[in-house]
Amino acid sequence: MSEETLMPRPVRDSQSEMAELVLPNDANPLGSLLGGRLMHWIDLAGAMAAHRHSRSYAVTASVDHIDFLVQVRVGDLVILRSSVNRVFHTSMEVGVKVFVENYIADTAQHVASAYLTFVAVDAAVHRVTVAPVIPETAEQQRRYDDAGRRREIRRAELERRRKAKR
Repeated sequence: MSEETLMPRPVRDSQSEMAELVLPNDANPLGSLLGGRLMHWIDLAGAMAAHRHSRSYAVTASVDHIDFLVQVRVGDLVILRSSVNRVFHTSMEVGVKVFVENYIADTAQHVASAYLTFVAVDAAVHRVTVAPVIPETAEQQRRYDDAGRRREIRRAELERRRKAKR
C-alpha cells in the first residue's frame, strides 16, 4: 500500500449519486417499489462511495436497519446519495440517503436512510488498510461522530449474538 493511497481524503471525494427510474419489473402487483430492489440499490450506492474512498475493492459487511418512510411508485425517479461517514482501519461506514423525485410535480421526499459497513479488500479478498476520512462540514462531523457510536452498538450486538450461540 503506497503512502499516497493512505493519505487522508475529504468526505466529498467519496460522495456518490445514482438515479433509478422505477419500472414495472421493480414493483409489486400494487405498483409499489419492492423493498428488496431498494435495498439492492442502497447497497450499490454505498459500494460506490466505499470504492471511491478506499480506491480498492469493497465488500458489504453489514447493513443497519432500513425504514421505508414513503411509498415509491412505478414511474417515480429514485435518487440515492452516499458518502463515507468514517473509516475504521479496514472498514468504512457509509451513509446512504434515498429520495423519490416526482419530476412532473417537481417534488422530492425522503424515502429511506441506511448505514452500511464495507470492508476494503484486495483482489485476493484480503483486508487492506483504508485512508482516514476528513469531515469538512458540521454535518459531516456529526455523521463522523455518530458513526463511532453506531460502531460500538454494532460491536455490542455482535458480541451479544456470539454469546447467545454458546
